[in-house]
Amino acid sequence: MDIEDIITEVCDGGIILIRYNKPKKKNALNLNMYRRVIDILQEASRDDNVGVVVLTGTGDFYSSGNDLTAAFNYEGVYDLYPVLRDFIRAFIEFPKILVAIVNGPAIGIAATTLPLCDLVFASENSYFYTPFTKLGIVAEGCSSFTFSRIMGERKALEMLLFNYKMPAIEALQCGFVNELYKPEELQHKVWDKIIEVTNMKRESLIESKKLIRGQIKDHLLEINDKELKTVNDMHPLKKIGKSKL
Repeated sequence: MDIEDIITEVCDGGIILIRYNKPKKKNALNLNMYRRVIDILQEASRDDNVGVVVLTGTGDFYSSGNDLTAAFNYEGVYDLYPVLRDFIRAFIEFPKILVAIVNGPAIGIAATTLPLCDLVFASENSYFYTPFTKLGIVAEGCSSFTFSRIMGERKALEMLLFNYKMPAIEALQCGFVNELYKPEELQHKVWDKIIEVTNMKRESLIESKKLIRGQIKDHLLEINDKELKTVNDMHPLKKIGKSKL
């Protein structure tokens, strides 16, 4: 694995930065990148020195989602789905504050996992795109539940069924992101906000998040399993072998 596909940085104030770092492929995520993020989130959840994890991308894309070319090259195509399940579970189960700095377009799983974050800051030039039906599959990342919950059923259907590409300003208006910034101001101004979070009482943040997110945690885990089982069953390479889900 090229470990530089995922860059991590320990920042002051108990912050871990995770950067998707494959700009030539628009930060598309492969199997090993998923595994690395899972490990980082699990380690951070156990580390008493960490209070916040931040996700962002290198270059002008947050992430173009699953690396489809890599998916078709796995020795066992079904190796992908258990890892996707654990990747999404890592977001759902992360007990501390999870922040996304969306520095450009977020596609597929990069978009669907954003509602599982606690704060989402985005560049004005970003957009959000979930072309699942165009690919012949179905929604994942718990988006079949979270999108409707955040933006209403009509807009969720437009995105998840009819491949609507949501611009950043509309994402702000419907509550999908917290704030927008000009591209050249994003990193500077967002980090001011993140530092504010680190100055809050950590135990209070964690317990408050547990009260709010805990009400739907088990439901999200169940939805994640159902979504990925359906995706797995519909995969165009299904005939290659038996599902591991």
